[in-house]
Amino acid sequence: MKKLASLLLVLFMLSLIPAFAFADSDITVSGTGEVLVPADTAVVSLGVTAADPDVLEAMASVNMAIASVREALISAGVDESDINTDYISIYARYDYSGETEKIVGYNANSTLAVRVNDIDLVGKIIDTALEAGANTLNDISFSATDTKEAKEKAMRLAVEDARAKAEIYADAAGLSIFGIEDIVEQGTFSSEKGVSTMFNSVEAAGDTETFVQAAKLTVSSRVTITFKADR
Repeated sequence: MKKLASLLLVLFMLSLIPAFAFADSDITVSGTGEVLVPADTAVVSLGVTAADPDVLEAMASVNMAIASVREALISAGVDESDINTDYISIYARYDYSGETEKIVGYNANSTLAVRVNDIDLVGKIIDTALEAGANTLNDISFSATDTKEAKEKAMRLAVEDARAKAEIYADAAGLSIFGIEDIVEQGTFSSEKGVSTMFNSVEAAGDTETFVQAAKLTVSSRVTITFKADR
């Protein structure tokens, strides 16, 4: 009976201890991982702009020039399937000097999106298009054809980053991490790192050729993890 009474007393005393003394704590943090990948593909946006008092003449001039650009690019080795129409536009030009506005001509534009699978050839492709009649260069975007390995590495780095943050918080609070309650993927993304540069470079042969330096691509992953901790 004495042993039973003692046991009941211990259980009673334990019941008086606040519940939170035995409760686990949750630490929720976000982690980010980034991996740099060299670009191996570029899409060049270039085209032709023409102005004429007559709308049909303006468009005809653009159509003729863009056809020459397409032919020159194909002759230079660009696959026809890698040359696509980006956009076509035409708009009126107005004279506002009088009491009423008056149309004085039209601007027509046709732009191509040219996929280049060899970064070293981007400058040559641009020069070929300009020599064939292109007079606008709008944009160059870069990408990598295979980012699977980089994405997996970025995901692992994101988890490691979250774990490191949780360890710091736990240590500061006098806790120890012992498990994971929840993992939520925030997404994995690819983007250009920094600004791509394009400028003219004089080659050894004496010719001036457009030189394009591709920016590195950043493959990043973000994750939110809830860790379990106790004292």
